[in-house]
Amino acid sequence: MPLILASTSPIRQHLLRQAGVEVLVLPPRIDEERVKQAHAGDAPSLALHLAEAKALSVDAPGALVIGSDSTLSVDGRLFSKPRDRADAARHLAAFSGREMLLSSAVALARDGRIEWSHVDRATLKVRTLSPAFIDAYLDAEWPDVAYCVGVFRMEGRGASLFDAVEGSHFTILGLPLLPLLGALRERGEVAA
Repeated sequence: MPLILASTSPIRQHLLRQAGVEVLVLPPRIDEERVKQAHAGDAPSLALHLAEAKALSVDAPGALVIGSDSTLSVDGRLFSKPRDRADAARHLAAFSGREMLLSSAVALARDGRIEWSHVDRATLKVRTLSPAFIDAYLDAEWPDVAYCVGVFRMEGRGASLFDAVEGSHFTILGLPLLPLLGALRERGEVAA
């Protein structure tokens, strides 16, 4: 039975495939905004709640389903993916000179039940960004960063936004890959 990834994120698919994990990709069937509005906890618990909801949203009897999501907060304010380029520019201006808390979560579900979940955090110190830099950055990166909660791709020009980064590279890319691989090995889904 194939492993299922309940995500439309190209980077999550790429990370798994690069690690030798073949997945069948199915889009999750959840209303993320509704989940966010109903959530009363902090950003890391929201990332975990979203990852679990995505994993549970795919109906595939007997199959192991991977769900994953990330949240980003700055000074306690939770940010969502930008609605458009102007919104992305506003986000980048709000991040300028501040510290981001990026939380990435992953969950495994089978037959409507969460078998395992994990949330990891990374801290990213954004350098001071000038309006001219933000405009040039978006000229180069838009619309590729439209699906990114932090308006950056570390595998693109995103590294140029930061003075310092603390945390797992995989977590920053949006998938706590090493804990996930361990959970998959424990379940016999990948070679031990």
